[in-house]
Amino acid sequence: MDVSRFELNPFGENTYILWHKTAKKAIVVDPGMMRDDERNLIVDFLDRHELTLQAVILTHIHIDHVTGAKWLADKYGVKILANKGDELLASSLPLQAQLFGLKIDVPSFNIDQALKDGDELMLGDEKIVVITTPGHSPGGICLYMPDSATVISGDTLFEGSIGRTDLPGGNFDRLISSIKTKLLTLPDDTVVAPGHGYTTTIGAEKQNNPFLA
Repeated sequence: MDVSRFELNPFGENTYILWHKTAKKAIVVDPGMMRDDERNLIVDFLDRHELTLQAVILTHIHIDHVTGAKWLADKYGVKILANKGDELLASSLPLQAQLFGLKIDVPSFNIDQALKDGDELMLGDEKIVVITTPGHSPGGICLYMPDSATVISGDTLFEGSIGRTDLPGGNFDRLISSIKTKLLTLPDDTVVAPGHGYTTTIGAEKQNNPFLA
């Protein structure tokens, strides 16, 4: 499985396209497109590689990670997958936009398919395992691809840092517990692809992340 990263919107949010060269299928994770040129960037990538979009998956439903979710799902006729713990956030996107001073039209949407801990999705012949990691948001999840030794961590874990917990539904103790019991148990060489910034590894975060000491 290939993992392609696109840094989008004023928040420097990482949108990922997971794609399988042989199966010609793709999943877009956290589509944060806010402008036409950003939307075109994702569409052009899918078209160039002749990929069929299979689903849109959200690691959590904060405004910077989901502004392109409904647009993308509607364009390709696919479902939006997320954890039901963030259902309230999905229904309050216009308010989130207002709170962050964003002058954009972001419609609320429904979660079409609920993801829970341990769920397994397939992209071609590769498995994607859902790991629930509440704390940054009530319904935060990570996506682990064991064959590719990669975990999409959303805003749960960053290089040398962790997600903020001062937004509605955030909980610091819960976030730390999620990371220590769910993510740090993955193999040390697992690549961590976060919602902002650059990749790290589970082993590096065990050794160097000051929040996890």
